[in-house]
Amino acid sequence: MNRWTGKAASLEEWLNELRQDPEIMSNVTHWQTIPAREARTVPLPEGLDARLAGALRSKGIESLFTHQGEAFDAVRRGEHVVTVTPTASGKTLCYNLPVLQSLLERPDGRALYMFPTKALAQDQVSELQQLADLMGADIKTHTYDGDTPPTVRQAIRNAGHIVVTNPDMLHSAILPHHTKWVKLFENIRYVIIDELHAYRGIFGSHVANVIRRLKRICRFYGSNPQFICASATIDNPREHAERLIGEPVTLIDNNGARWERSILFSTIRPL
Repeated sequence: MNRWTGKAASLEEWLNELRQDPEIMSNVTHWQTIPAREARTVPLPEGLDARLAGALRSKGIESLFTHQGEAFDAVRRGEHVVTVTPTASGKTLCYNLPVLQSLLERPDGRALYMFPTKALAQDQVSELQQLADLMGADIKTHTYDGDTPPTVRQAIRNAGHIVVTNPDMLHSAILPHHTKWVKLFENIRYVIIDELHAYRGIFGSHVANVIRRLKRICRFYGSNPQFICASATIDNPREHAERLIGEPVTLIDNNGARWERSILFSTIRPL
């Protein structure tokens, strides 16, 4: 530990500092190290658009983790999917890959992404726009939330291939005005629900009703979108996803990403 800056040179050095701190260790009842596990991968899917494959390779992605490949195959079979793997395991590609492949095959298609926070939505738009630029494809991705200027909203309704929003905007600004969103609802193929574990309790029951309203409007316009969900690790992901969207769901939980070493703490604090 650098005595001038108070910073550790490595994670191992920082952990050793913790082990040597009596005040901290007096509260630790269990310390376990999980050894690293190498990644398990599969080749890029056969039939993947050459532009999309080239964009992935330009980002250094030569293959997919097994759970990404399984999710892609399940979506292409027409199944609703929930992917549940640890943080930083590449869940985003589980839905971006089939969505972008579909838009390249059918440019008039649409997708709706729903995130619980604006920050997550902004990150997603940046990632999608980067891939679209690398492909040289005219795929328009826009955030539709309370900060979207009125002058931009009409353009998004008419020409947005991917609309990124949140449950509140879907409920209050999109579904009640579905006649202005005809191109979206007539051509929607996928609904993405990320951070699925956030939709629980009273909030989750409200979102479930909003999703049922969304499905009714889609049917009115002749569409029947697939739901692709992603979640942090929870005990009952399939049950939770099925209750939220009201449809049978395929569970993808066979994490193929590399496991870094993890330290688990169990602490008891006096009341």
